Amino acid sequence: MLLALAFVPQFAAVAAMIGDLPRRPLDALGVILILAQCLPLAIRTRWPAACLAVVGCGFALHQVLAYPATFGSIGLYVALYSAGAHQQRLRTVVAVVAVVGYGVLALTLNALGSPTRGLDFVLFFAALAVIWFAGAGVRRWRREEAERRRLSAEMATAAERARIARELHDVVTHHVTAMVVQADAAQLVLDTAPDRAGESLSAISVTGRRALTELRSLLGVLEASGETPPAERTPSLGKVADLVEQARHAGQPVEFLEEGEQRPRTVDVELTAYRVVQESLTNALKYAAGRPTTVRLRHDPEEIEIEVITKGPATSPGGSSGGRGLTGLSERVRLLGGELQAGPRADGGFGVRALIPCGRNEP
Repeated sequence: MLLALAFVPQFAAVAAMIGDLPRRPLDALGVILILAQCLPLAIRTRWPAACLAVVGCGFALHQVLAYPATFGSIGLYVALYSAGAHQQRLRTVVAVVAVVGYGVLALTLNALGSPTRGLDFVLFFAALAVIWFAGAGVRRWRREEAERRRLSAEMATAAERARIARELHDVVTHHVTAMVVQADAAQLVLDTAPDRAGESLSAISVTGRRALTELRSLLGVLEASGETPPAERTPSLGKVADLVEQARHAGQPVEFLEEGEQRPRTVDVELTAYRVVQESLTNALKYAAGRPTTVRLRHDPEEIEIEVITKGPATSPGGSSGGRGLTGLSERVRLLGGELQAGPRADGGFGVRALIPCGRNEP
């Protein structure tokens, strides 16, 4: 486009000109110099320094030889901007060479009798400098934007890794703890009532299969296959009863109370609520095996309240400090705008209470 407009006389008025020497007619050399100011712009982003060198030399010879003004001289501005925006290496060298080249051009024009005042040469140079710095500013903005995107990607990756680590902790800790307790119970059954050993072994098998199912789902996420895990593999509020039943098979006396109408929630809300119950029952199995435990789940249009209480001495649950599991749960609940409290109860035992807002997150 610039090359085509370079030969349109009406656009010559907006040309870049300096020197004001007496004009000579356009000839073959003049046409070549016009081409030299336009064609190299095709490589301005890949080789900006080379583009600027060719365009700058073409512009300088065009002014020194006093050919007629042409719109093609605007190529100098484009090449200068591109060098400021895209030149990666030896930027200072390119800038110094450009300044020296302009100084040689100004001295040459003055020696040829140019009527242009020194102030005009300075102003033209200032305009060129502004164009260079405009390109440099865009380059700096692009670099900062790329850095921001890189940091955002790293933060997202770290958050995803932390989320998966929490999921692995919840799945492995809960199921392995249940299997260990069930295995201990099976050993006791073998010694006292061998005819009931099949029930204990069956409970261990069911727990192991559930663990494998959830682990396969997590591995699918790690593989980034883009496929949505099947509904039966996604822990949800509807499967809290399975957790309770699993704890009962492990020998933990658990009472399950559910209040209110169960409503569809977002995946984050349902999974977080499920993990709260799962981690609480895991702690009960680990630190208060055989102690009566109550799981209360209250559904409300605006929030879900979960309370898991294990009776016994206040020091019986060793997780009073929270542990990694409860700490991760607290962070997860807080991300949803809720709160989680866990610790010894005044009347003895250990309690976990979580409030998870979900009214604005409903589908």
